[in-house]
Amino acid sequence: MHNFSRILNEELIAALGCTEPIAVALAGARAREVLGSMPVKVDAYCSGNIIKNVMGVTVPNSNGMKGIDSAVALGIVGGHSDRGLEVLSQMTQENIEEARKMIEEGIIAVHLKEEVPTLNIEIHIADQAGNQVIVEIMNQHNNIVRISYNDQDFLESQVLGKEAPKDFYEGLSMDSILDYATEVDLAEVSDAIKNQMKLNKAIAETGSTEDFGSSIGKILLAGSDDVKTRARAMAAAGSDARMSGCSKPVVINAGSGNQGITCSLPVMEYAKDLQASEEQTIRALIVSNLTALHIKRYIGRLSAFCGVTSAGAAAGAGIAYLHEPSNRELVYQTVGNALMIDSGIVCDGAKPSCAAKVATAVDAGIIGFEMARSKRSFDPGEGLLKKNIEDTIKSIGRLASVGMKDTDIEVLNIMLNKPSIKAETKAENK
Repeated sequence: MHNFSRILNEELIAALGCTEPIAVALAGARAREVLGSMPVKVDAYCSGNIIKNVMGVTVPNSNGMKGIDSAVALGIVGGHSDRGLEVLSQMTQENIEEARKMIEEGIIAVHLKEEVPTLNIEIHIADQAGNQVIVEIMNQHNNIVRISYNDQDFLESQVLGKEAPKDFYEGLSMDSILDYATEVDLAEVSDAIKNQMKLNKAIAETGSTEDFGSSIGKILLAGSDDVKTRARAMAAAGSDARMSGCSKPVVINAGSGNQGITCSLPVMEYAKDLQASEEQTIRALIVSNLTALHIKRYIGRLSAFCGVTSAGAAAGAGIAYLHEPSNRELVYQTVGNALMIDSGIVCDGAKPSCAAKVATAVDAGIIGFEMARSKRSFDPGEGLLKKNIEDTIKSIGRLASVGMKDTDIEVLNIMLNKPSIKAETKAENK
């Protein structure tokens, strides 16, 4: 149980904006701090998934700037690495103009880094005297694994975002999650959960009243006001705002703000509808957050598999727990049903349309719950559904992490207007 509390406290942290460009900005900010001056040359080497997730999303506090060159420039000129994933929270108009000038001068080059983990960022900067700094982030968005100054590698005594041991999440299972949610002393995690409730609600309210992206949340709210619609709409509204540069932070899950929004706001809407107590709401949010992390650990932080699909199933688990906390089979069937409904959604990068995927994933979680409550769940053997929930979750993880590797490459090729691997091979053989 102590492990689970640590997981929640380390995972449920605030981030300003989409976490991929923010991670790039974080690396840029740290590199400039170590260099001690403004660079005259910048090279950003990023994995395909980082490039994919930065192309179409607006960097917060940037007046509409997009792209890796924008993210790294903003981090260099005005970022503060001690703010972690809120590295760009203190940007000024002068910083923005300086970043734009840096890009216009052509000193920033972006490179695809191949044969590396899906979450990998390496920023190289150099000053007029030839001093060079390299900062590398890997596996988690705030996990700085290398700092090099003039080819001398070093790390500070307090490395940002130390990666957890590989077996840190091994105790997670749907059964142990429900044990923990029911029995834990809430004093261990209530601050993190309450912060999630506060920040994610705030950005959702902004997205539901102002025009961001395609305004999916506002469109849904205009059609109906029942709890099912509000659950989808408020999650979508939070994503609308976040994907289009809103300067309000969100509390993330598995390194993703959209996933943090998706597994929290629908549960909060159902809790309000049921007039649940604060304790009941927090315990249901523990279920949804840990379920999302449990499913995601088999999928990976970044992949061709849209991350909000797992968060939508997790929201369904939290909603089921709110209704019948002692009915474990209801929770298990809800998750299994939801994963069978939306497991085909592909990630084609972070962008405003993610809000519609969020709404779809939440809908799958709600349908999964309604099916389970009506005793009309899918049967094992149908597609990827297995006899027990743990094997179902593993089957989804295998699909995402192994089966969709080529899909991930092909999605990036299409986004970059590159020919497919198969097309290149065919041309070479002629």
